[in-house]
Amino acid sequence: MTTHLPTADAQDPESSARTSRLRAALLAAAFTADGLLDLLGAPAYAALARSETVPALRATRGGGPLETLVRLFLLQRPVPEARAAAVLPVADCLADGWLVRDGDELRATVDVRPYAGPDGQDWWIVSDLGCAVGGAGGIQGAAGVDRSQLVLGVGGASTTLAGITARRPVARALDLGTGSGVQALHAAQHATRVTATDLNPRALRIAALTLALSGAGPAELREGSLFEPVGEETYDLIVSNPPFVISPGARLTYRDGGMGGDDLCRTLVQQAAAHLSDGGYCQLLANWQHVAGEDWQDRLRSWVPRGCDAWIVQREVQDITQYAELWLRDGGDHRAAPEEYAARYDAWLDEFEARGTKAVGFGWITLRKSGAENPSITLEEWPHPVEQPLGDAVLGHFARQDYLRATDDAALLAARFKLAGEVVQEQVGLPGAEDPEHVVLRQSRGMRRATKVDTVGAGFAGVCDGSLPAGRILDAIAQLVGEDPVLLRDRTPASIRTLVEQGFLEPVD
Repeated sequence: MTTHLPTADAQDPESSARTSRLRAALLAAAFTADGLLDLLGAPAYAALARSETVPALRATRGGGPLETLVRLFLLQRPVPEARAAAVLPVADCLADGWLVRDGDELRATVDVRPYAGPDGQDWWIVSDLGCAVGGAGGIQGAAGVDRSQLVLGVGGASTTLAGITARRPVARALDLGTGSGVQALHAAQHATRVTATDLNPRALRIAALTLALSGAGPAELREGSLFEPVGEETYDLIVSNPPFVISPGARLTYRDGGMGGDDLCRTLVQQAAAHLSDGGYCQLLANWQHVAGEDWQDRLRSWVPRGCDAWIVQREVQDITQYAELWLRDGGDHRAAPEEYAARYDAWLDEFEARGTKAVGFGWITLRKSGAENPSITLEEWPHPVEQPLGDAVLGHFARQDYLRATDDAALLAARFKLAGEVVQEQVGLPGAEDPEHVVLRQSRGMRRATKVDTVGAGFAGVCDGSLPAGRILDAIAQLVGEDPVLLRDRTPASIRTLVEQGFLEPVD
């Protein structure tokens, strides 16, 4: 094995034709996400996501076309040249460097992992050998490659970001810190022009392979850190799965940003506004410190640049020992000598102690350049399961913020609403009680929120079908419950706003 990476030049007709023939061969052998699941079965397929290969090796002993490709590109096992030639255009693969000879056998030079697009597309994500899933922990990567420069494939963070990204036709999109090109590949489906940047030049070459092999248009690839490669250019969409890990130093480029604490994520957020076009979105994953004596929401609120609305969701919090252990395993440090492991563990805890860090939060940050004088900044903790993809939910969140910002209470009472789809009502109370202690409205789609409402709120939501203004509905409820309609109109708009903001009620018109 060598450090050689394949080539796939979209501007060269002969190279492009060779890549097309390779893609056709992968499809013909069903080397796709669905094909893998059918061949391996759910347990072995899930084991691959945990970087466990033994079940997949057992499932690919048959020697058929798909088994051959799985062994070559996912399991990095050599196969006899004749066996590979029965499946692949071997001459093309050797010419472009996807395969190399090893005696009478052929080996792959990169990982190639089937990946299903959001509309059923068959794509392939290219990465360094051994890096198709998970972190770099326990893998050696391509022989001769500096471990710090390894390029990982698609993982949980990649799919999370792809799922929450607002998908709408845009002129220009930026994938900042592209890695293996997963986000650029998604953006190419709805952006006229895609720019992808990375500090690691290997990542840019591998991202180009991902795009070419998947049949997407080429992206403009630029080397550099943060926004430096794009100058003063602006974009309608910026996405980033940055090296957000809060670590002592910058050992692994794919995860360690090289700035102290959570400064890299803060810098990215604060600089994003200058590179967003009006109405543009910036969406990223991030880690942030929970510092003693400081509210994490205040910390994150201070990051939001002027003129931008923001929706920040904290999905998980880990104490500093859990966090250090997670990333020590990711980097393979758990396989080091005990004294070396202890020294590195100490270094992480020293870093946290110096910064007063008690825990680390993980979540999603979405900015929208609204230019509003009174921006909407929503911060929340939501560790519960959600339904991906959430891109439409993100667009809906900001649309509702626009509506509420432009609608005073009088207009709210004159407006008509309808109950959102997939909302159910639950009554909570002691068995046999005449009345419930409280009523819960629950969404079964999107964010899957739940909110407690009183009797009036439940009754109001239940009859919202878009036919009557909110004020008329409240007047009818007041008559039923014997309450002063004026007082009910005065106290209810805040509850309506909450139900609209959380997506339980949708304004008609």
